[in-house]
Amino acid sequence: MPLLMLDEISLAYGMHPLLDGASLTVEAGERVCLLGRNGEGKSTLLKIVSGVVTPDGGKVKLESGANLAVLPQNLPTGDERTAYEVVSGAFREAGELLAEFHALSQQVDEKSLDRLTTVQERLEALDGWRLDQKVNAILKQYQVDPEARLNTLSGGWQRRVLLARALVSEPDVLTLDEPTNHLDVPAIAWLEEALSQFRGAILFVSHDRAFIRKMATRIVELDRGQLVSFAATYDRYLELKEKALEEEERQNALFDKRLKQEEAWIRQGIKARRTRNMGRVRALKAMREERRQRRDRGGNATFIVEDAARSGKLVVESKGAGFSYPDGKSVIRDMDLTIMRGDKIGLIGENGTGKTTLVRLLLGELQPTEGVIRLGTNREVAYFDQLRGELDLSKNALDNLSEGREYIEINGQQKHVLGYLQEFLFSPERARSPVSVFSGGERARLLLAKLFSKPANILVLDEPTNDLDVETLELLEAQLVEFSGTVLVISHDREFLDNVVADTLALDGTGVVREFVGGYSDWRRQGGRFSSELEDDKRQLAPKAEVEKPVKPTPVAKSKPAKLSYKLKLELEQLPGKISELENSVAALQEEISAPDFYARPQPEVAEVLELLAETEHRLESTIERWMELEELGNP
Repeated sequence: MPLLMLDEISLAYGMHPLLDGASLTVEAGERVCLLGRNGEGKSTLLKIVSGVVTPDGGKVKLESGANLAVLPQNLPTGDERTAYEVVSGAFREAGELLAEFHALSQQVDEKSLDRLTTVQERLEALDGWRLDQKVNAILKQYQVDPEARLNTLSGGWQRRVLLARALVSEPDVLTLDEPTNHLDVPAIAWLEEALSQFRGAILFVSHDRAFIRKMATRIVELDRGQLVSFAATYDRYLELKEKALEEEERQNALFDKRLKQEEAWIRQGIKARRTRNMGRVRALKAMREERRQRRDRGGNATFIVEDAARSGKLVVESKGAGFSYPDGKSVIRDMDLTIMRGDKIGLIGENGTGKTTLVRLLLGELQPTEGVIRLGTNREVAYFDQLRGELDLSKNALDNLSEGREYIEINGQQKHVLGYLQEFLFSPERARSPVSVFSGGERARLLLAKLFSKPANILVLDEPTNDLDVETLELLEAQLVEFSGTVLVISHDREFLDNVVADTLALDGTGVVREFVGGYSDWRRQGGRFSSELEDDKRQLAPKAEVEKPVKPTPVAKSKPAKLSYKLKLELEQLPGKISELENSVAALQEEISAPDFYARPQPEVAEVLELLAETEHRLESTIERWMELEELGNP
């Protein structure tokens, strides 16, 4: 039986059907990626799965005894709870009592001691101390300080805490909505590794193509209210989807041709509608109804970038430039850099390394505290803000864009504002809706519409890929490549950088800015490393240096060296062969499970293979432990 089943789920807002009899099953161990265009209802579907939203029709079934956890899309703001309090909160009453116990244990007055005794007794009844061990264990595993306040942590570390909260209860199903948004690349890599170790089922929404390729074992697409499953990798899904769309267009064309013929026939005259032809008339009525109910796939966004007059050949030049804050902290130092018209440059660095400061220096919004930065001439800058700060949430999309105008000029052509917004997939009705009700993807598209409605020869894009669906993302990539002006991109989307930029500026957190040819993958191939990776290397090397120090042995009483019996010696000699066999078995099973069509097999067969893998891994661990034990006995 599937862990999770959605049966004929329906949901509509007004006259717009968001989900129309959508069905889905998720098996144990699957990692299912839910794809679809912005506004199709992916986040809503996850909320239905978690019970936050109640559908108009259909049922959500979770296997008896199974539990579900959620990693939320948005990071909390202003949450002053400690990491321990957040994670222990997964256990409701026991979690609240554990948090209270930790707070009371820091106090010494008599009143606190009385309450402490009461809390302790209740925790014992709830098996709270075992839960306390689990909370501390997972925080240690994720290297999170239990006393760290959530509002003092970066986005990546907040995501660690929230994932720890989701997984501490050992859920059978985990849902994630755009988990990589606002994370830098090392944080994304950490998240991928943590999720790969999770043995339960995962249902996630993401538009990060590199993340999808790494994580997904199956792709499910939400398209016009229906869920379509592809038992394939992401790249194979793209091929299958293209073929499916071609076949759909062919069938629709044949249907429309036949409908046109029947419409022509019905208009031939009264003889055509005699009793012996009434069956054909009824069939025509049914065809008309089928055509009326057919929800055509929405069009693609068709935006183009409006070119301003060309900037000067030199866009910006810096010599020995640097920037320090009044407290003396150096953010940028000793920067020698030249940017020419038409350059496509990506900025790479962990959060807090100074990428935004660097962009402001290059735009002339900040003056260097050392060295010289020379700006080029005739610069027209358009800025895409990752925080969507350019949008007024109280206004609708039309007012946000028009600024009182009925027509806007794009590359010398007058366009009606409503018509222009339709190129960004906003219907007239949606264009008149307040931005506050828009999804993250719709807000991103609106900001792109506003950005590209103004002439520019320099585009600055700060995390433009967050919330954009894949089709819009690919169109944006194509437009940026064709754009004749200069592009500066801050992004943690590895594939986006590879597809757009020709040069990379890497910031290592020490203030040094290094220039590399190519995108993210090229930077990696040239030895590019993040500062956190370098710190990890140092930590891994540190214990080795300590081990190499000579240590004076502690005198011990002399005793006769222990000897292995013949039987144990024979067992020790055979164990390496058994370990090798088990390792090969585990590798073979893992390869079988990673096959694209594995989860398309019958459920009992899938469950049997997964159970066999868990059993084989357990036997391997036990065998290795036994080998180590006998090795110590034989070499005292």
